[in-house]
Amino acid sequence: MAHKPTHPVTRAAFGVGALVAIAVLANWLVAITPIGSRGYDFTENKLHTLSDGTRAIVAELDTPVVIRYYASRNTAYMPEALKLHMRRVDELLKEYGALSKGKLRIDELDPQPDTDAEDSANLDGINGQRMDDQNLYFGLAVSCLDRTSVIPFLDPNEETMLEYHLSKAIAEVTTPTKPVIGVMSALQLGGKPAQMPGQRPEQPWVIYQQLQQSFQVKDLGMTPTTIDPKEIKVLLLFHPAGITPEAEFAVDQYLLGGGTVVACLDAFSVAAQRTGGAGNPMMGGGGGIPTSSTLPTLLGAWGMSFESTQVIADPTYMTTMQGQDGRPTDAVAILTLSQKAMPQKDSIVTKDLESIMMLLPGAFTQTGGAGVAVTSLVRSSLQAGFVDSTRASTLDPSLSTSLRPKGTAFDLVTHLSGTFKTAFPNGKPGDPPAAPKADADKKPQVGELPAEAKKEAPKPAWLKEAVAPGNVFLIGDVDAFYDPFAYRMQNFGGMQMASPINGNAPLLFNLLDAAAGSKYLIGSRSRAATRRPFTVIKDMEAEFNKTAGADIAKSEARQQELAKQVNALQTKKSQSSDAKLSAETKAKIRELRKEQVAVSQVIREKQKDLRRQKDRLAGNLTLLDVAIMPSLVILFGLGLFIKRRSATRAR
Repeated sequence: MAHKPTHPVTRAAFGVGALVAIAVLANWLVAITPIGSRGYDFTENKLHTLSDGTRAIVAELDTPVVIRYYASRNTAYMPEALKLHMRRVDELLKEYGALSKGKLRIDELDPQPDTDAEDSANLDGINGQRMDDQNLYFGLAVSCLDRTSVIPFLDPNEETMLEYHLSKAIAEVTTPTKPVIGVMSALQLGGKPAQMPGQRPEQPWVIYQQLQQSFQVKDLGMTPTTIDPKEIKVLLLFHPAGITPEAEFAVDQYLLGGGTVVACLDAFSVAAQRTGGAGNPMMGGGGGIPTSSTLPTLLGAWGMSFESTQVIADPTYMTTMQGQDGRPTDAVAILTLSQKAMPQKDSIVTKDLESIMMLLPGAFTQTGGAGVAVTSLVRSSLQAGFVDSTRASTLDPSLSTSLRPKGTAFDLVTHLSGTFKTAFPNGKPGDPPAAPKADADKKPQVGELPAEAKKEAPKPAWLKEAVAPGNVFLIGDVDAFYDPFAYRMQNFGGMQMASPINGNAPLLFNLLDAAAGSKYLIGSRSRAATRRPFTVIKDMEAEFNKTAGADIAKSEARQQELAKQVNALQTKKSQSSDAKLSAETKAKIRELRKEQVAVSQVIREKQKDLRRQKDRLAGNLTLLDVAIMPSLVILFGLGLFIKRRSATRAR
């Protein structure tokens, strides 16, 4: 029996069905494999790409890390902004998981009332946010072994810092002990006992106490012989006044070993003057702690110079202070620096600082030649110049008129990074110079062994060049972290409470957190926001308000005036019994209402013009979105068709 042929339409339907099934199956197979989580990021600021620092932190995980992600999803009370941000967090955590190769486990939990998930959130210190009598959760806890770091609330306003905070939390829990910070300072940061009976001891600086809470602080004194970068995570040089060449050499070798140095220098330290018994700053302090500090040998090798004999004055950022006569005076050398003075808008060190205050600071200038990258974090304006430190310390009002700007912006806080070279090419100061190499061509004397038989001279025990990239942060002021200028001290029941009064302390802690948390967090940048402003639309609205806004405001004012007149006439009409007067009032009301309608039409037409411009822009963008890809496909097809046809004709 002959088999009945299948109808072409039926065959086509089966073919289409087979293709759909293959596509669905292929998508499913790809989705469950690591390939499915890969993609290409064509956004301008690489919004969907993890930074190199994050990739390095996740790649070095050798112990499983668990992220407990608490999000109230099954609720109608979650604000729309949080829902959008929740999707972004979902995507980011998926990227972390795909990158970790199984070392990072993400547990998604929805803490409903009276559930194990809610108990887990409370144990992690995530208590939720009260909204419309509902307890909404949106936070996470990162755990590794017995260490936990918590982000109690994932604020949409902190979207740009999300990756940094998450990577920092992972770095914290995978570090078994507190990072060690070595401190070298000529000041008594830890306080000192009473000098005489009945005298009160000097209390530790608040910032030093806070350092002890966050890190393991090791006081190295001012004359360390060696500093081990494997032990000391960050070396803090805090007003190293009178530092010796031998101590500078120890710092140099620490940096060449891959260490991180934070150097707080000063041209005139009020803290040193008050606590160290310093005298004339130009004479080195008169036997007490010198009021100025620098690194005379190291800075030159790092391609920087520091003005330590004069302070920087800047009328753009001057601060109004109380003068010696009790009257307000403009202190041009006491600088209140806003975000305008912080050029790196995406730096995690300065991003969230509203302002910092520097008192009689010195300034850094790049001299070059060190072969390292220099990033200015805080700098003066072009109106800055140098003034006498003694006159500046007395708030001399004449400095405002005698200041001669240099026309240059000076660095007040800067970051150096790269492969450094030694500042001591001849070795440790005080050591005898190395013996010259034996001449191989020189004939041995009678009874002398040949040069080949002599024992090779040992290699120098010091480094000439860095074995690992290093980082240096330079800050041109010490007083910015002194208690009276950084904190507000309050007494509660006999207990002293300190609260920051500016961004000075957060500046130092942001820097130390990045440097001590992980070497991959140093110099990290905040991500660009996924919510992009419609700048073209905003520009159109601004131009509209500029050109038509005044006319609309006049029309609206006239409309309100007409409404008042109509209301007054209506009242007069209702109170009048004269028919003739009533007819005249009606006629006047009709005229006023006609004018009201005309004014309303003028306002609507102007607003319609703006809407038409917006609609035209939206239509053009939609046309581009819809037409560009089909056009490219058509052009590709035509090109392929022409090529094949030419090849066919050639045969």
